[in-house]
Amino acid sequence: RVQEKYMSATRLLRGLRPPVRRLSSVQVFDRRLKAWQRDAAAAASDYDRYAYLRDEVANRLVERLDDIHESYSFAEVVDLGCGSGHVRRALGALGNDRGIRRLREIDCSARMLRRSADDAAGPSPPVHGAEGTPFEVEQACLDEEEVVLERESVDLVVCSMALHWINDLPGTLKMVRRALKPNGLFLCAFLGGETLAEMRSAFVLADLERRGGVSQHMSPLVSMADAGALLQASGLALPTVDTETIVIHYPDAWTLWHHLRSMGESAANLQRSAVGLDPLLAAASPRSAAAQQLGLPSPANDFFSFYGADEACSMCLLAVLSPGADQPTAGVLAGWAQHHGGVVAGAGA
Repeated sequence: RVQEKYMSATRLLRGLRPPVRRLSSVQVFDRRLKAWQRDAAAAASDYDRYAYLRDEVANRLVERLDDIHESYSFAEVVDLGCGSGHVRRALGALGNDRGIRRLREIDCSARMLRRSADDAAGPSPPVHGAEGTPFEVEQACLDEEEVVLERESVDLVVCSMALHWINDLPGTLKMVRRALKPNGLFLCAFLGGETLAEMRSAFVLADLERRGGVSQHMSPLVSMADAGALLQASGLALPTVDTETIVIHYPDAWTLWHHLRSMGESAANLQRSAVGLDPLLAAASPRSAAAQQLGLPSPANDFFSFYGADEACSMCLLAVLSPGADQPTAGVLAGWAQHHGGVVAGAGA
C-alpha cells in the first residue's frame, strides 16, 4: 500500500520531525540546483532509460542484506535519497524475508517521488523475500541534508547514490546513528574515488590549452580512506568498507555528458565554472580519437558503499549500533568482509 505524502519541511511524517539540525558552515554543493536537476530529469518521459546506473547500484547494495545474519530483522526502513524507487524495487529481489513492514522514501525531488509512487501503485505491489511479503510505503519530500529522524526509530537506513551530494557528511552520518535502533544497520553507496577520472583530466588539459589556467567543472568526491574515517567518527560500530568499480562504455564524451544530465547527476558545486564550446570541444577530443589511439580504458565509475552500513557498487560500509550480546555481530561482519573483499575497521580491537 502506497501513501503519497509530498510534505514540506514543516509537516510531520511518522518518525520524522521538522529539520532543526544545524548544518555545516562549509557549503560545497548547491542543494537547490541539485533538486532542480533531479526534478528536470524525472520530468523527462524517457528517464527510465537513463536510470540504469542507479538501478544497478541499488541492486548491489540491497543484495548485501542476504549476507547479514538471519537473526536481524528490519521492520522500519528509511530510503534516504530514494529517487524513483530504485531501492524499493531491489527489495523485491531479496532472497530472505527481513520482516520489513514499512519503507519510508525521502527525496528532495517531488517529481522523483511521484515517479516512485506511480510505479509502486502499479500491478506489482511492493514486496520482499522469497515469499513475496508485502510492505507499506510512505513518502516525504524533504532535503536529504536537512532530514532529522527520531532517535532510535529505524531498523535500517539505506542511502543509494545520494550521499555524494551532501554538504554536511559528518552531521548526516551522526543523524543516522542517532536514528538507528540498537543493532540497526546503515547501508550506503555513493560515487567516489576515481570516478570519471578521465573526464577530469580531459577538462584540465582543455583549460590549460585554451585558457591557460584550470577551472573547476566537476564536483569533489570522497576517498575510501576518508569514508571509513567519517564512519568511525560518527560513532557507528564495526564499519565495513569495500569498493566496486563499474566500467561503462560510451561512444564519445557528448553521449556521456548527455547521460549524466539525464540521470540528474550534473555538477552542482557552488564554485563551478561555466564551460564554453571551445573548451568542451577540446575536452571531448582526448576522449575520442586520441583515447582510441592510446588504448585508454573507458571512463569508470567508482562507488563507495557504506554498510554502516550498506552495499554498493564501490565502497560498502556496514555499521551496527550497540550490538546485542546474543547476536554474533563481529563474526557476521568479518565473514561478510572476507566474502566481498572488504575491511572491518576496529574488528577485534
